[in-house]
Amino acid sequence: MEYVIVKWLHVLSATVVFGTGIGSAFHMLMASLRRDPAIAAQVVRQVVWADWLFTTSTMVFQPLSGWYLAHLMGMPVLQTRWLAGSLLLYVVAGLCWLPVVVIQIRMRDLALQAQHAGTALPPRYFFLLRWWTALGVPALLAFLGVFYLMVAKPV
Repeated sequence: MEYVIVKWLHVLSATVVFGTGIGSAFHMLMASLRRDPAIAAQVVRQVVWADWLFTTSTMVFQPLSGWYLAHLMGMPVLQTRWLAGSLLLYVVAGLCWLPVVVIQIRMRDLALQAQHAGTALPPRYFFLLRWWTALGVPALLAFLGVFYLMVAKPV
């Protein structure tokens, strides 16, 4: 029963991190493309908050629960190819996500400043948006790879 509970929590947290990432990315991109500082400020503020609440907690829980599941199954993590591959892809996604958090905070601040000043979003906002997108794509691909490896478990 312990294995089933840990596996369920692991799959649930993977769903939360993936769903939060996709949903946040979609809403933030759409809000940014509207070029309205008030809309961007509100949405980016919510994305930053969601990242800290949902993404951070699941980014910590995922490797811990995965490692524990491997332990319960008697699988050596680094000697099992699909587990080692999952871990590597997870690290890639995490390395992309960490700067994205900083970028989102800067974008939020720029949008709030523009909103309060009654000005358009500055060019710096869109420069950061390009970096945010450029880092989001490999993170998404890495997470898709992790999901594939979790489900297929190829040798």
